[in-house]
Amino acid sequence: MTYPPHQVKKSLPNHHMLGDKRHERFFLFSLAGIQFTHILDFMIMMPLGPEFIRELNINTHEFGLLLSSYTFAAAIAGIFATYFVDRFERRILLLSLYGCFIVATLICGLAPDYHSLFIARAFAGAFGGILGSLVQTIIADSIPFERRGKALGTVMAAFSVSTVAGVPLSLFLANHIPALGWRTPFIFIALISTLILYLGYRNIPKISGHLDHIHEGSRLSQIMGIFFAKQHLRAFVFMGFIMLTGFSVIPYIALYLTANVGIDNSYISLIYLCGGLATLLSSRMIGQLADKYGKVKVFRALAIISLIPLLVTTNLMPVPLWVVLINSTAFFVLVSGRMIPAMAIVSQVVDAKIR
Repeated sequence: MTYPPHQVKKSLPNHHMLGDKRHERFFLFSLAGIQFTHILDFMIMMPLGPEFIRELNINTHEFGLLLSSYTFAAAIAGIFATYFVDRFERRILLLSLYGCFIVATLICGLAPDYHSLFIARAFAGAFGGILGSLVQTIIADSIPFERRGKALGTVMAAFSVSTVAGVPLSLFLANHIPALGWRTPFIFIALISTLILYLGYRNIPKISGHLDHIHEGSRLSQIMGIFFAKQHLRAFVFMGFIMLTGFSVIPYIALYLTANVGIDNSYISLIYLCGGLATLLSSRMIGQLADKYGKVKVFRALAIISLIPLLVTTNLMPVPLWVVLINSTAFFVLVSGRMIPAMAIVSQVVDAKIR
């Protein structure tokens, strides 16, 4: 199937010009803050696994469903978003969705039982899933391709910060505020997100170039044309395999290490801290390498090397803590590092007017 014909009312520039480097830094910092909070909202579920199982009286299967409610809702919302996301100015849409995400996350912290938490997680996932793709779209609209790897590296560092600071701090709060327990991290995320919402309001510019295009045909035919375009199918499969190889393992790391490897639950924060700190230091470097040597070459190298900690993690037997720290740190750096050149590659596949 081919693309539906487009009537271009006004040419769309390759990127939205930001004022100066200082403005661009605050712009990227605001986007990174949004990424930080919605990634932390997902990441915090994993080390809290033993706490959920104990406090909510659920089993590992039900915990897996709790995680899946977020990811499946994100996937469904992403498909639904294709019907309306290009009809709104990107800044307004981003901040509105982020406000809804904050409310959903706060409700997670107030949920009285497993089933209400399940529903709240689904809503948080729906808004968080759209936010993740919208942030990447805004970067692609705003930053030229030759500097996009570094920009994506800066924003993707939010994953590292969430594991370096967010996860350990959230676990600390959960352990030291017994009156709230597992609810504390969600309330904490909602409060931090409110501050970042204000920063985004001040620093994210209006991005509306995509609104200047008139698309012929029904919305469904446009979406089908986009979905079945050969280069897009390849991009979908490409990103699908990347996410599958990472997130079929990441959610269960804490449970696996405590149940199978014999690591005490008190060391889970240290594992995330080491992995996140190393990823924080490596993210910008990976982005710069991708800009310098080529996104495809850097991705291939990271994908091959990441197989080592991936295989070790899924076959780990009882070993000393230092072995676990070395392997888990390498896992976080390499598996998350693949996403930086991968997202830069995918952002170039999609034409700007349908991005």
